[in-house]
Amino acid sequence: MNLFKSTSAEESNRFRHNNIVEKCKSFVHTSIYNVKLATSVATCSALLLAAPAVLANENSDSSLKTIFHVYVDGERIGSIDDMEDYQSLVDQKISHYTKQYESLNLMIGQDVQLIPERVFQVRTKTEETIEKLDELLSVKAEAVAIRFEDEAVLFVEEQETAEQALREFKLQYVSEDELVSYEERTEDVEHLVEPGVGETEIQEISVSSEVEYEYGLAHPSEVLSKDEAIKMLKLGTLTEETYSVGAGDVLGSIASKYNLTTNELLELNPDLTEDTLLQIGQKVNVTDYKPIITVLVEKVSKVEEDITFQTETREDSSMWKGDTKIEQEGKPGKRIVSYEIVEQNGQTVKRKILEEEIVEEAVNRIVIKGTKQSTSRGTGNLGWPAVGGYISSYQGNRWGRFHKGIDIARPSNYNILAADNGTIVSAGWQGGYGNTIRINHNNGVETLYAHLASIDVRVGQTVAKGQKIGVMGTTGNSTGIHLHFEVYQNSKLQNPMDYLNR
Repeated sequence: MNLFKSTSAEESNRFRHNNIVEKCKSFVHTSIYNVKLATSVATCSALLLAAPAVLANENSDSSLKTIFHVYVDGERIGSIDDMEDYQSLVDQKISHYTKQYESLNLMIGQDVQLIPERVFQVRTKTEETIEKLDELLSVKAEAVAIRFEDEAVLFVEEQETAEQALREFKLQYVSEDELVSYEERTEDVEHLVEPGVGETEIQEISVSSEVEYEYGLAHPSEVLSKDEAIKMLKLGTLTEETYSVGAGDVLGSIASKYNLTTNELLELNPDLTEDTLLQIGQKVNVTDYKPIITVLVEKVSKVEEDITFQTETREDSSMWKGDTKIEQEGKPGKRIVSYEIVEQNGQTVKRKILEEEIVEEAVNRIVIKGTKQSTSRGTGNLGWPAVGGYISSYQGNRWGRFHKGIDIARPSNYNILAADNGTIVSAGWQGGYGNTIRINHNNGVETLYAHLASIDVRVGQTVAKGQKIGVMGTTGNSTGIHLHFEVYQNSKLQNPMDYLNR
């Protein structure tokens, strides 16, 4: 049986055409990992369109040669005589990035078309065309752009990675349980959940900008991992801003505020030098991180709070002025308050009372204050017992023994004044104190005045606050003219500095 069958010229051409189709299919499959699919299809489409003419020419003249016209993004840049030259350049460019970005689908970023033509004489400038291609072509990676308000900000490998990054960015500011609970609640119908006392319910979790995902191409170095995308979302982008110089600002302090060195700050401000004297209000270029988006969390919190009691003061003319007593102790009240809380990236930006319920009223603290006055009773506030002067020695250990009071020296004049209203209980010589006066202020306080040059009052006399009772001197054991002043409360020695009102 004859297994071979003769074919007509038309059938022969059809066979050759089909053979080219198969070769084009092979070209597409072998090139898809490094050339845009559109490029391969366009090239093969051109070959297929030209195939009948090429085959016809092959039948008419076997001396014809095939060249390829090269178009980049629709613009012809030259021609080459061998497609392998182009393929070799593509392989070389992509292999430069393959090891570093092995997980990415890399390809040529431009639309390249190779249009075949049959010619009698080859006049291509292959080397020059390949050099132009080397300059024009760039390697890109398939990526998903995360867009905020129509601006492509971040690139990741897949949309799933983008969605995971955005979700984990939200988890920086809410817990996993809170986010899951919110998502489950809003799947069917979105509604407010009323929290119980001591509870907080999240009403909404959102981001400050509308988020969209778009497939496209990006430089391999721009394609971020999930963790890198989260970090970028949290940190934000570095932008140039201006800082208004305030009082006390210098270059170093401004640079420190923005995590810059002084030299970096000077680079941002060519008109400044290290010796420049900054003026208040002057604008200085700085860099700062501007958030890409923020996570907004709206909550309703219901809490039980204390109502602070007030202190109410009432006067009583039967009580001495300076005396007080508590008639009623204060007691805080209770209230249930619902707050609306809005947090932006974890910081509270709004706190508003939605409603409150008084559970228990507060009880005011009532203090009775005496208003009765007497020239023999002290006011409770001791005045300065001299006319000016300064404290030359305080209470405490001195010269190997305890100094009971304070010493006042160098006054404007030497008059000694009663520190408060009271009754003179002693007035005369008292050993090392020299001439001494003691006043009972009839409120538990007594004061003592020593080393006086002269005494102007007598025992039993009532004196008023600020009244002259003697003259400063140096009697007794004294090294110079001064007043020694002591204070007693209920017969116990006190530090005068705790009582004097100067």
